[in-house]
Amino acid sequence: MVFSRLFGKPKASATDAEATVSEEAVSDEPGPDEGGSDEAPAEEHPVEAWSTRARAVLVGGASTASKRPDKLYGADTEDLPTHFVRASGCRVETVDGMELVDCTMALGSVALGYAEPQLTRAVIETLANGSVSGLSPALEVEVATSLCGIIPCAERVQFLKTGADAMSAAVRIARTYTARETVVGCGYFGWHDWSSDAKGVPEAVRRKFVRVPFDDVAALERAVADASGDLAAVAIEPVIERLPSKEWIERARKLCDDKGAVLIFDEVKTGFRLALGGYQQYAEITPDLAAFGKAMANGYPLAAVCGNAALMDAAEKTWISATLASETGALAAAAAVLAWHERVDVCATLWSTGKEMRGAVAAAIDASGIAGVTVEGIDPMWFLRFGDVHVEQAFLRTALENGVLFKRGAYNFAAMAHDENALREIEAGASAAFVALQERAER
Repeated sequence: MVFSRLFGKPKASATDAEATVSEEAVSDEPGPDEGGSDEAPAEEHPVEAWSTRARAVLVGGASTASKRPDKLYGADTEDLPTHFVRASGCRVETVDGMELVDCTMALGSVALGYAEPQLTRAVIETLANGSVSGLSPALEVEVATSLCGIIPCAERVQFLKTGADAMSAAVRIARTYTARETVVGCGYFGWHDWSSDAKGVPEAVRRKFVRVPFDDVAALERAVADASGDLAAVAIEPVIERLPSKEWIERARKLCDDKGAVLIFDEVKTGFRLALGGYQQYAEITPDLAAFGKAMANGYPLAAVCGNAALMDAAEKTWISATLASETGALAAAAAVLAWHERVDVCATLWSTGKEMRGAVAAAIDASGIAGVTVEGIDPMWFLRFGDVHVEQAFLRTALENGVLFKRGAYNFAAMAHDENALREIEAGASAAFVALQERAER
């Protein structure tokens, strides 16, 4: 097993003790007979029953839309696993007793691993002293101070709970600061009204958001010109399946500077993954505001909007608040994530592990001889592109039968917990699935 994959590449200033997780910490992870679920045995609740029960009481069968059966696997696949009882490392155990190597890592929100022992212990110890009170926790100040030290644009921070919250806050701040309303955007920013064209969003709200294609400089320039003096912000998800061109990002920065508008980066996926300070650190292009979430707290509910002081102070002229924004459990998780990044080069390991993951799947594609399937994206967040949706569905099903959970569409995410054994299982599961599909096609 490659030591650096488990614990990251030690930073030059780290000692051996800082660059490793202690044996005691590893042994604290619950064993097969410890901390298990109280769920009834699998035979009492087969997979079909769980999806049926879920649809009866939950909208679409799951509160997170991306985890609904049709989004997980495609049409006519509701007999496949939809619920878990345990997640540890890079593995999940389903209600019917399947153990799967997870390549989705909770839609990218987990970069270290599920139930990471040191982080879990830090959260439990913190919660023992209370999660909230009528006063703000001291930990909020400590974590915010750390973020201001590592995120290039951050001089002030405000915590929230979700990436959608943080992006909505960024837009509210930009509109308050500029006294303008139009936002030009590219990416997925969550479900909130300001960037959604879903039913129930007022037309007047929709008109104030102009969507442009990714990495299309001419379209960006036209949209900014059309907004004229009403341009409040340009909001960009910097990585959409691939890295953007330098011209695209630099032009967005220049247009905002020229128009007196605010450049916002949605770093919810890219933060603490491409680089500790997100895409802005990786590309050395600093936005005015940025939203972080997901891997910042390794799956605990925490997000942040951050930016330069003058802009962030405009938040006091509007209203952005949530009762549980600074509950201590999630803040403790974020502090533990930051401690990991101080000890080891987590992001470098995510890049190298992701390269091995996608390389293993690419090798399985080549060996099987199957056509119409490619591996795309960037190493820390890659995905499979299928020319035929039916082949994709069949692959996902067959891979599950061989012990691997892949993401339908973008993205599969590398995690520190994807060790040598997991990588072998990923390649074996993908290979078995592709070979089965190729043999079926040749009949």
